[in-house]
Amino acid sequence: MDDNQVVASLVRRCAAGDAVAWEEIVQRFNRRIYNICYRFTGSQHDAEDLAQEVFIKIYRTLKSYDTDKGAFMTWVATLTRNLLVDHFRKSKQDRVTDSMDEPITAEQDSISMAERLEDVGPSPDARLQARETQEMVHKALQKLSPELREAVILRDLQDMDYREIALALKVPEGTVKSRINRGRTELARLLSRTYRQVS
Repeated sequence: MDDNQVVASLVRRCAAGDAVAWEEIVQRFNRRIYNICYRFTGSQHDAEDLAQEVFIKIYRTLKSYDTDKGAFMTWVATLTRNLLVDHFRKSKQDRVTDSMDEPITAEQDSISMAERLEDVGPSPDARLQARETQEMVHKALQKLSPELREAVILRDLQDMDYREIALALKVPEGTVKSRINRGRTELARLLSRTYRQVS
């Protein structure tokens, strides 16, 4: 059984009331959903809350998922994206306050993630440099418009293909490609400016 068939089977079991199947769905998709939320919001706390909201929404609407209409992750990404857009609209006014907390929580999150990973050899300096680079990319992502940011996140950080992203964002594939290209160009410009300031 390939991965899509396994997930489809889990969805059927969960819709029939199987709690173990639901736990397995949560374990399979928790990290990816959290990562999308975190990359989009820039806040560990918001990402945790939003990921939880996404899972509540998935659980409530699971029976509406149609395996013939695409991969489960595409359906999940659409739900996640809709919640993120709502969150973005609601929190526009709070953004100044939120951004004051962002560097600490983002740094704490990357440290705790690094601590959870096995030590496979990079020196502390290399790990620090990788963490700093990750932080720079993360901060630059926050400066992109929501449309460009979500397209880049889904393509480059979640490895979704253009068709899946088009389905998730409900826009044509051409628009997806255009947003990704513009997002990457803007990201590269922001990063090169940051590197010049640092060096």
